[in-house]
Amino acid sequence: MMTESELKELDREVKKLKRIASEWAAQLHDLVEDRLPAGWQELPEISRATLEACQAWAVANARLQAAQKG
Repeated sequence: MMTESELKELDREVKKLKRIASEWAAQLHDLVEDRLPAGWQELPEISRATLEACQAWAVANARLQAAQKG
């Protein structure tokens, strides 16, 4: 069982990871809206980074939800 302090730290981490994932998603959106098809070379890198950021958030968020349930 996590302490209150550990839960707060995990909650901060989840929020940070969500912000990072949102920033990558915004870059992907900007690429699609503004630079494709000419900027197609950017697609793999931005897509990979967005996917990894979302996965990191999902793992941390699942840990937080499980810890909150006790």
